[in-house]
Order: sequence, then C-alpha cells, then structure tokens
Amino acid sequence: MRAFFTKLIQDEAGVTAIEYGLIAALIAVAAVTVMGTVGTNLSSTFNTVAGKL
Repeated sequence: MRAFFTKLIQDEAGVTAIEYGLIAALIAVAAVTVMGTVGTNLSSTFNTVAGKL
C-alpha cells in the first residue's frame, strides 16, 4: 500500500494538464479584460462620430 501512495505522489502526468488549464484560464481572463476595454473605446468612438454627423 505504501508503494502505491509513493508512486501516486511521484506521478506528474496530471500536473501538466493542470498547468495547461491554468494557462488557458489566464489567457481567458486577459482576453475578457482586453475585449471590455476595446469595446468601451469603440463605443466611445462611435458615439463621437455619431455626434459629429
């Protein structure tokens, strides 16, 4: 039984999947933040153009 737990602790196959998941989550948060900022700026630009017309 002790050998099983030792082998389970030393197994790093799941670590890579977790790291990829964390990287994907970080990219998603960054993308949402950037899209929100770009959306706000774009809305402001369209409102300015509409006001000038």
